[in-house]
Amino acid sequence: MTNHPHTLDALAAADTADLEAVLLEVCSSPHWAADVARARPWPDRESLLAANAAAVAGLTVADLHDAMAGHARIGKPRTGDATSQREQAGIQGVDQALLDELHEANAAYEAKFGHVFLICATGRTAATMLAALRERHPNDAATEAEIVRGELRKINDIRLNRLLDAS
Repeated sequence: MTNHPHTLDALAAADTADLEAVLLEVCSSPHWAADVARARPWPDRESLLAANAAAVAGLTVADLHDAMAGHARIGKPRTGDATSQREQAGIQGVDQALLDELHEANAAYEAKFGHVFLICATGRTAATMLAALRERHPNDAATEAEIVRGELRKINDIRLNRLLDAS
C-alpha cells in the first residue's frame, strides 16, 4: 500500500495490516496505529484527526516512549529521512555554537527524562526549539509526559494531513 495514493477512502478500505504499516510511518507507537485503524471508517479528514487525538490521549507512558523512538533528536535530523529533514528545516544553516547548545540541552533533557525531547519542530527555528527545551527541562515527569502527548498529537496531525495531501 505504501506506493499507492493515500486517500481517506483508500486508507479506510485497506487491509488492517497494510493500514497499520502506513500509520506506523506517521507514529511509531503500535498502540496508536491500532487505535487509529480501529476508528475506521473516517467520514472526513476531521474524523481521522479526531481518531489521532483520541489515540494519543489513550497512550500509556510506555506507548509514548514507542512513539518518541521514531523521532530524531532535535538538532540531528536523520540522514536520508525526508520527514525528519523537513520537520527540522529550522536547524539548517544554523551557527555551530547554537547547535552545540542544542546538543548539550538535549543531553541534559534525555538524562533527566530518558527519552528524546519531542516538540513539533515544523516552522520553528533552532533558537525557539532551544528555548522550549530549556523551558521544559525543569518539569516533572508527569507534566512533561502531558506536554509530549500534545506535541505528538500536533506532529501526527501534520503527518496525517501530509499523507492525505500527497494523493
